[in-house]
Amino acid sequence: MDRNRLKGILKRFSKQKIMVIGDMVADEYILGMTSRVSREAPVLILKYDSHTVLPGCAANAVNNIYSLGGEVFPIGVVGDDEMGRRLMDFLKEKGIDTGGIISDRDRLTPTKTRILAGGHNTTKQQVIRIDKENNNRIGKKTEGRLLRTFLQVSEIVDAILISDYGLGTISGDILNCINSLAKKRKKIITVDSRFHMLKYRYITAATPNTEEVEWVFNITLNGNNIKQYGRKILKQMGSNGLLITRGKEGMTLFEVDGDITDLEIYGTDQVADVTGAGDSVISTFTLALAAHAPMKDAARLANYAGGIVVMKSGTATINPEEIKNALENG
Repeated sequence: MDRNRLKGILKRFSKQKIMVIGDMVADEYILGMTSRVSREAPVLILKYDSHTVLPGCAANAVNNIYSLGGEVFPIGVVGDDEMGRRLMDFLKEKGIDTGGIISDRDRLTPTKTRILAGGHNTTKQQVIRIDKENNNRIGKKTEGRLLRTFLQVSEIVDAILISDYGLGTISGDILNCINSLAKKRKKIITVDSRFHMLKYRYITAATPNTEEVEWVFNITLNGNNIKQYGRKILKQMGSNGLLITRGKEGMTLFEVDGDITDLEIYGTDQVADVTGAGDSVISTFTLALAAHAPMKDAARLANYAGGIVVMKSGTATINPEEIKNALENG
């Protein structure tokens, strides 16, 4: 591995324009101190400590692209509600153009509320997560606005990152538009899809985790069958690459020319928090590809990013200096 070459790719991140389209989610954290057991029920009483809202899912990818130095163009939907406004304010305060994010009064902002508890001298641990999601697809008017924005912004960006968590933003018509653009092979298009990975065609690469591959094929992925299913996904999608993130097993990169590269996990397998790690991985991977990195080098940089971010608590981002330091000390 040529560390100087990888550092050179990192330097080019700041010149890349990346569109992120997908499910904009608010990650809400409520922190409390463990107090005592309630007399009402056998549950702990938590003394409220603090409360924060961070970008999640596609919004976390947007935040990561920004943190990594890229120029980011987010496209998605939030509700006309408190969480939507807090999410938009967070991005605007960083100077991110939110013109492509629609505030829709007919939808709520998908929100993942995590309650963390701990004592005075202990690390706070997640005790419960509450998800608020939409049960319906986006309306035709909103879909039309998203499609028009997608087509306009696609003309000026170097790469397109799809963050599809199955929460309704990527409708059938938007998916068809993405696949049509991908078929022309003129844009770098990367996909992180929780449930619908195989519906994407001709893209540059996808970055599923082990569980997402298992869900698609209803199998248990292991060292004996990963090559079989990796090749199968690559063929069905008609893509140039597939980067499967495998937790403590590292990552495996499949390329259209038949090459398969295993990457050992960077750092320790004693992680602090895996929340949003996949967003950091695909953000780094996409920026590297946009910066004309070979796919193996893009995967190596993404592997460093994933190893660093899981050592942070909560929904976190990564920056080029952290990856550079990891390269120098790794």
